[in-house]
Amino acid sequence: MNRNVLLAGLMAGTALLGACKKDPPASLPPEPEATTSTANPGDMTGGVAQPGSQEHFVQGVNGQNVIYFDTNRYNVDSADAAALQTQAMYLGQYPQVTITIEGHADERGTREYNLALGERRANAAKNYLVGLGVLAARISVVSYGKERPVALGSDEQAWAQNRRAVSVVVN
Repeated sequence: MNRNVLLAGLMAGTALLGACKKDPPASLPPEPEATTSTANPGDMTGGVAQPGSQEHFVQGVNGQNVIYFDTNRYNVDSADAAALQTQAMYLGQYPQVTITIEGHADERGTREYNLALGERRANAAKNYLVGLGVLAARISVVSYGKERPVALGSDEQAWAQNRRAVSVVVN
């Protein structure tokens, strides 16, 4: 008998809940507005980002905040050197800016190997910047190994894009 009473109670509760009807709201909230620019509408800088921001850094180094490496390498080649020299000039103009250099690797190899390789790549970029006069205290390094690829795929083109060191503004 307890079972029948319990079953009847559950059915009555279900019927009561089913009878509750929610009316739709009278009006919906407005759609979010699309933004096409990071600049403020009243900004008269012509789309130039705030000094010391990541956007300003990328603009200031002409998009050369990323350097690339050959397979299993962490040496700074001539193309990388030019990019790092541009970064050093920017950092010389803006002494309040500090950066983190993120080291990355492609998907091949073990997680441990790629973390170590990413760290060597980030440190190679840091050491080059320090050699150009940037204070070491303004640069930190982190390795993501193969954990944060920018190109998905298992071919040479994707791997080449993922073997990199990226300079990111932290303040």
